[in-house]
Amino acid sequence: MTIHAVLARIFAQEDINFLLTNRIPRRLLTQFMGWFSQIRQPLVRDLSIWLWRRFADLNLEEARKRRFDSLHDCFIRELKEGARPVHANPTVLTSPCDAIVGASGSIRGVGLIQAKGFGYTLLDLLVDPELARLYLNGCYATLRITSTMYHRFHAPHDCTVEEVNYISGDTWNVNPIALKRVEKLFCRNERAVVRTRLASTGHLVTLVPVAAVLVASIRLHFLDVLLHLKYRGPNVIACNARFMKGDEMGWFQHGSTIIVFAPRGYSLCDSVSKGSIIRAGQPLMKLP
Repeated sequence: MTIHAVLARIFAQEDINFLLTNRIPRRLLTQFMGWFSQIRQPLVRDLSIWLWRRFADLNLEEARKRRFDSLHDCFIRELKEGARPVHANPTVLTSPCDAIVGASGSIRGVGLIQAKGFGYTLLDLLVDPELARLYLNGCYATLRITSTMYHRFHAPHDCTVEEVNYISGDTWNVNPIALKRVEKLFCRNERAVVRTRLASTGHLVTLVPVAAVLVASIRLHFLDVLLHLKYRGPNVIACNARFMKGDEMGWFQHGSTIIVFAPRGYSLCDSVSKGSIIRAGQPLMKLP
């Protein structure tokens, strides 16, 4: 058996995976990874990317660049023109990112599902009571971006970003193993609550990018600050940034999760189900 196969088996064991990715100094390791990934020394860069491709399903065929300046440059890679066509139907919200669909569907009252046996509330995640009330009995979709996926995210519809609330927190891993073990995990982690107002209907659709271990850093094009572990304010930032459907809004420094919230009357598209893979620009929710 190859070393690759042995390591794959080890990481597949839930107890060991959880131990290695969570029972560590998460913040310190995340800050170290942020520094290390930006080293531009050719040997460090090439070896890091080679190891990443060797032990993960990393496909760079769609990348716009063939050579990268650093590991970080590879993480946040842009794609070739037309690699993510945007579904044009105006009655559909599109996925903001490439992802694996997690717990999603109708919001029953104020409760949402993190994983079987674990739930959380709208207020726990969004913090703002008024915003939480808006999504009572609404619709949500949890979109998990794995470490090898395309890490940039895009506007789900023609919209204006009105406000960003950056909430400091922990950096737990957000993989399915951790979601089954850490109560209210999304509500513990660093996250940004991004309010977008749809141009066509005036509805408020909220995106919540949630950071994770090795990735507590979120870049939004319309803000002149990088949201990360050392950023301490202001936490609520008023905005007036307009986007067309499919426009790039920002990126994660690594893999993580975006949770999309829409008000009552919205529903998931038929092709969206737990465990399915969705790409940026593909149908996610139907407007009322």
